[in-house]
Amino acid sequence: MSDADVTDIATQTMIVGAKVAAPILLTALLVGFMISLFQAATQIQEPTLSFVPKMIAVAIALLVTGNWVLSELVSFTDQLFASLPRLLGKA
Repeated sequence: MSDADVTDIATQTMIVGAKVAAPILLTALLVGFMISLFQAATQIQEPTLSFVPKMIAVAIALLVTGNWVLSELVSFTDQLFASLPRLLGKA
């Protein structure tokens, strides 16, 4: 296994990680921003007002995108396991 192979695997891993985390992170970001705007406009500073809706939105995002996330991770793992003989020099 060469340095280029290791770099390629690391790059693919980071790309898959970013793709998998994006729906949840973007959902939390958007909901948090909307709640912050609401709190600034109404001057309500209740901590649970920002936590509970964000938690519910992230749970919904996980339910909606969970199948896609799992298929992306399984696809990446299958691809990685299929390339193991080539990476180890057996092919």
